[in-house]
Amino acid sequence: MKVMRKIIKIDEELCDGCGNCVLACAEGAIQIIDGKAKVIADKYCDGLGACIGDCLQDALKIIEREADDFDEEAVEKLLKQQKTDKKDAAPLACGCPSSTISTFPTAGEGSCACANKPIMQAPGQTSGGTSCLGHWPVQIKLVPAGAPFLKGADLVIAADCVPVAYPTFHADFLKGNAVMIGCPKFDNAEEYVEKLSQVFKVSGIKSITSVVMEVPCCSAMPIIIKKALEKSAVDIPLKEVVISARGQILS
Repeated sequence: MKVMRKIIKIDEELCDGCGNCVLACAEGAIQIIDGKAKVIADKYCDGLGACIGDCLQDALKIIEREADDFDEEAVEKLLKQQKTDKKDAAPLACGCPSSTISTFPTAGEGSCACANKPIMQAPGQTSGGTSCLGHWPVQIKLVPAGAPFLKGADLVIAADCVPVAYPTFHADFLKGNAVMIGCPKFDNAEEYVEKLSQVFKVSGIKSITSVVMEVPCCSAMPIIIKKALEKSAVDIPLKEVVISARGQILS
């Protein structure tokens, strides 16, 4: 039934698709569709505006208009369906080589050239450096929460554009650390929160370094990490690093 009530309105011109509002919406009413946040149906939105404070672009506001009444039963069914969809979408048991756990010698074992020189040198020169990556897989979706390389590790969680933009990523961030990478814009932020909260609960992580690009959509990654820390109820030091598109550390 249509009623006059408060509801969320999203300005698609301002929305950058970061997904922060998706995480903040406890009713599951907001999803990223074609790169923009959208209320999937009026009946799922309670109009209270809990998502507004998480939008860095001021793209969300509460308006009053005629809309379907808020339906708690429909929300409950939606959340159950979303949970089922996520479970069914996780193909980690398929035997894909990308999810096979491997560990490699690291700088401390004398085989990583980044221990004493950078991976990248000036254009036209040959670096001769070898990888400082000590394990596989690295994608957030593929790394098991109880992976042995996470036990007591200093963990780098990086947006997956960072290693392309920052030329000495291996030397400056990977040496001696575990790493997990992903895209907070195109991947499912709620899945990231769930996975990382499990990692934090079971792996005894010593420290976390979040490394993201300066672009707005990357701003969701530190928020995801903080939500995962809150959910895990584990106190782990968190350092945040922002990289410019030209490969410079901004903060």
